[in-house]
Amino acid sequence: MSSKLEIRSQFDLVSELTHLFCEELKEVGFHKASYYQLPDIDINDEKKVPSSISVHKIEGDDAHKLILNSFGDFYKKTGLSSRVLKRHPGLLVLKDVDKQHFIARINQLNKAKADFKNSVIAIDNNDARFEAVHNAVPNLITLAAYRKIHFETESPYSVRFTWMHKHATKTLTKKMALAMLDKSASYSNPRMIDQHSWQALVAQEQSRVASLGDKEKLRIRRPTRVSPQVNVRYTAQNRYHVSAALPFILINPEPDVKLGTLTDYQKPESHPRKREYDFLVDRLYLEQVTD
Repeated sequence: MSSKLEIRSQFDLVSELTHLFCEELKEVGFHKASYYQLPDIDINDEKKVPSSISVHKIEGDDAHKLILNSFGDFYKKTGLSSRVLKRHPGLLVLKDVDKQHFIARINQLNKAKADFKNSVIAIDNNDARFEAVHNAVPNLITLAAYRKIHFETESPYSVRFTWMHKHATKTLTKKMALAMLDKSASYSNPRMIDQHSWQALVAQEQSRVASLGDKEKLRIRRPTRVSPQVNVRYTAQNRYHVSAALPFILINPEPDVKLGTLTDYQKPESHPRKREYDFLVDRLYLEQVTD
């Protein structure tokens, strides 16, 4: 189990390397900087799922400053949600820089972030983990410190932005699902008229799961909030996407690379390829794995 000293030491390394990285970015300047400012999430609105998100595009020197600041955005802010993390989509294009140096620096920083994450998750108990981290680094948002910096050193056809709906998935056995429902039965649920109605609902859910074979595979497929993504394309077949939680860095690209922008998000009313899910337990997004 990691100690408070180990956690603090690992975080200090992340912090020092982040500062060094930003100082080096200041020294080399930039060819292009675009930052897409998203609305802050108030602590009272963190459970609301937005149907639209406005994007404010900032370019040039102001964008460059915001991009550098975003790499060190690790801490809670008064009145703002720490559960729904602030995202910092942006694009920083570097030209005529020492490519190998920046590859090494970013990889070094990303490794320090991964080591910090491993030191935290080495603590199995969630409560003990929370206490250890926040004693070591008060007001830290651990997920913000974990964020990987994504970059590209080859010259793609295009770098564009989009909004993506993702799912958080977890595979579990029938026994695990029944244990989860057993815990649910003891909870009080203010949305129900009374505790008896709540327990009756959970009993129906338990009955559906209990009727399955013991070797059935189950999965929780919970939708998460829409998030900005970076799409990097070389050809129609050779492409990939990564999170735009932090600005994307493009190092020494060719001048003909096509660069896109992040537009406002508007929740689509329907999608022709949308799959209808038949959940065993709707409120938990619990389904059988059939593929």
